[in-house]
Amino acid sequence: MKSSVFIQISLGFTLTIVITVVAYIIVIHKTPSESEEAVEQSDPVWGYRCVDNRCVKTAIETEQEEVWGLQVCRLNCSEPFGTVWPKPTGSASVGNGLVAIDGRSVEFRSSGTLKGYWDLSAERFRGQLGNKLAGEDANSGGYRMVVELDVEDDSLVLNHDTVERYRLSVGQPVHDQVIVTIEAENYFGARHGLETLAQLIVFDDLSGDLLVMVGAEIQDAPAYPHRGLSLDTVRHYVEVESIKRTIDALAMVKMNVFHWHITDSQSWPLVIKSHPILHTFGAYSRKQIYTAEDVEDIVQYALVRGVRIIPELDAPGHIGEGWEKTGLVSCFNYQPWVQYCEEPPCGQFDPTKEQVYEALEDIYREMNAMFAHSDLFHMGGDEVKISCWNTSTDIQQWMLNQGWGLEEADFLKLWNHFQTNALESLDKSLQDNRPIILWTSRLTDEPYVDQYLDSDRYIIQAWTTADDPIIPKLLQNASASSSPLRRALLDCGSRAGFRCPTGAPNSQELRPGSQPAQRRSFKLYSLTVYLQEASVTYARVIQELLGVKIWTSTSSTEVFFDLFTSRTPSVSFSDIR
Repeated sequence: MKSSVFIQISLGFTLTIVITVVAYIIVIHKTPSESEEAVEQSDPVWGYRCVDNRCVKTAIETEQEEVWGLQVCRLNCSEPFGTVWPKPTGSASVGNGLVAIDGRSVEFRSSGTLKGYWDLSAERFRGQLGNKLAGEDANSGGYRMVVELDVEDDSLVLNHDTVERYRLSVGQPVHDQVIVTIEAENYFGARHGLETLAQLIVFDDLSGDLLVMVGAEIQDAPAYPHRGLSLDTVRHYVEVESIKRTIDALAMVKMNVFHWHITDSQSWPLVIKSHPILHTFGAYSRKQIYTAEDVEDIVQYALVRGVRIIPELDAPGHIGEGWEKTGLVSCFNYQPWVQYCEEPPCGQFDPTKEQVYEALEDIYREMNAMFAHSDLFHMGGDEVKISCWNTSTDIQQWMLNQGWGLEEADFLKLWNHFQTNALESLDKSLQDNRPIILWTSRLTDEPYVDQYLDSDRYIIQAWTTADDPIIPKLLQNASASSSPLRRALLDCGSRAGFRCPTGAPNSQELRPGSQPAQRRSFKLYSLTVYLQEASVTYARVIQELLGVKIWTSTSSTEVFFDLFTSRTPSVSFSDIR
C-alpha cells in the first residue's frame, strides 16, 4: 500500500512537468494576433435567457436585446433561487431585481464576544466574492453592502442539539447602501445565512457588475442535525491544505460534521508524543504525518466554518503498520490475507494484554486534547475477524482459562472484553460520558448488541445495504447513523475494483422507518470517502457533496444520494474557499 502512494506521487509529478513544458512552448512560440486581441476586447455577442427553467444560449442581435450572463441567468431561472444550494427548507421569496454592489467595501456589523470568528467569516466571504470574478475586474461604484448579524447566543457549542436555523433579508437600496440582515440563535445558524447570501451574489460578465438579489427573504433550517462526511486519510495520505479545502466544501453546502478516519492498518500518520514508535514505523514518510498542531489547526479552521470534527480510532481491527514492534497485535501481515482480514495488511489488537489498554489510554488522552470541540468519539469496531484471534495460542489459552470455549459466541465475549476495557481507557480522559459511535458489525447484531452495548451510550453507524434487516432493529433500540455501502465508497466505480461491493442499486439510500418513532431515532447522515483503491480527486468529492440532499428532506421517499443527475445544482466550484 505504501508503494502505491509513491507511484501516484511520481505520476502526478511527471504530469505536472509535461503540462508546464507545453504551456512554456505556447508562450514562447505563439503571439496573439491583432485580430485575436480585437475579438477579446469586443462586446459580447451572446448571452442567456430563461426558457422553461433552463438557461438557453441566445445571440445578442440588438442593443435592446434583454439577455443575461450565465451566472445571472442561473440565479433568476429557478424557483426561488437557482444558485442557492441546498434549497431552503422554509419560506423563500424572490426579490424584485438585481443591483450592483461594490465587493471591496462590504461592511459587517456584529455584537457580542465572537468578533474574532466573525472577522474570519468576513474574510472568507470577501474571498468568495473575489472568486466569483474569475480574474476579471468588476465595475466600481456599486452600492455599499452592509451585513448586520443578529445572534442571540454567543455559545460555540456545536452538537446534535444546536439550532442552526436562520433568517436572511436583503433590503432594498437606500441612499448608497444595501442593508442585509441575518438573524439566528447562534453563530452557526448565522454563518449558514452568510453562506446563502454569498450564493445570492453573482458576477455578470456582460455588464461587468457584481450583483445581489434585493428584496429576497429566506427562512431556513436543516432537516437533520448531523450532516457529515467521513474521510479516510490513512490508505492515501491527504495533505492538511487538502483537508481544509474539503472542509470549505462542507461549509459551502452547510454540512456540519467532518468524521476523520485518521488511523488504520495501512499506516499510522497521527503523531502520538507518548508513543512515537507508532508514526515512526507507521507513517508512509517522515513528512506524511499529522502533528497535534496540525490537528488543532484543522479543528479550529472547521469550527469557524460551522463544522465539528469527530475523530475515529478504529479498533480492535484495522491495526497494523506502526504497531508491529509493540507485541500487542495478532496476525500482523499474515498471508493469505483474505483468511485473516478484509484488506491487507492484517492486524488486530490482542484483547488479552493489559498493555493494549494502557497504550490506548495514552492515545485517547492526546487525541481528546487535539479534538477539543468534539462531542462524539468514533471507536470503529468494524471488520473484526475471529480467524485472526484464533491463530494465537496465547489468546486461546487465555480464553480457556476464563472458562470460555473457542466458538463464535466465546470470541464475541473476547470482543466485548476489549470494547469494555477500551471504553474505560477512553473515559479516563473524556470525563463527560459523551456518546460513542461504532460501525455495524457482528457485535451489533442480535443478540450481542443488547447483551453488550448500552443503547444510551452507543450510536451505531450503519455500514451496510439499505435492505439489511438489522436496520429496523437498531432503530428500535439505539440512535442510528447511515453510511450506505455502495454509495458511500467514492473510490469504487471509477477505475477501482479492490473488493468493492457489487449488486447494490445506483440510488442506494437508508431511510428511517415509516413509523414516527423510528424517524425520530434517525438523526445522523454521513457520506463516507474511503480511499481503498485510488485517491479520490477533490472535484469528485465536491460532486458527491453537491448531490447529497441532507439539508432538505421533503418526504419519506427522499433520495439522499443523487449522483450523475441531469439536474445538477448551479453552484460554481470557484466559490469554494
